[in-house]
Amino acid sequence: MTEETPAKPDTFYAQTKLAAERIVLEAKRADGQPLGTVLRFAAIYGSRIKGNYPSRASGRTVARRRFIPIGDGRNRRTLIYDRDVAKAALLAVQHPNTAGKVYNVSDGHFHTLKEIINAICQALGRKPPRISLPVYPVRWAVSILENAGRMIGYQSPIGRATIDKYTEDIAVSSQRIQTELGFKPQFDLRSGWRETVQEMRK
Repeated sequence: MTEETPAKPDTFYAQTKLAAERIVLEAKRADGQPLGTVLRFAAIYGSRIKGNYPSRASGRTVARRRFIPIGDGRNRRTLIYDRDVAKAALLAVQHPNTAGKVYNVSDGHFHTLKEIINAICQALGRKPPRISLPVYPVRWAVSILENAGRMIGYQSPIGRATIDKYTEDIAVSSQRIQTELGFKPQFDLRSGWRETVQEMRK
């Protein structure tokens, strides 16, 4: 996907984000020129990120040796380390030709889920999980628990949407910001996770 790919928000949260983007892009200066710039960040990870998929769902459970992957891990993800997020934001603010534009921001690569897990394990000094669970049986079992929970008024912490989110394939290009603004991420997958783990241990 690129910045030109039509947005199809499927949740209220996503719809509000798209609405916010439109507000930013429609903002004008007194002379009628565009005022704002939209940065669409890939999944952000780092020691200070709370509630984020890569650090919460993978990093901590891997550290506790409780993580078993679901699926073959070939589904793709785009990520960016938190320090590179700050770098991209400063670059967009300081560059004279970013107003009225949209930029995807990532570390410039498509990573498979397996590669992400391996990078986390390497940073933690752990061996990658040797086994994984098949997607469809797990989703079927989770579906039964989710439906049963609704009958007794219990909300399961893991549902079909969780499994779908975990196994979805997302490959978002950030070529535009690299070409137009010269953005060069400082951290790749392994160096970013290595620093994340070091900071968490401190």
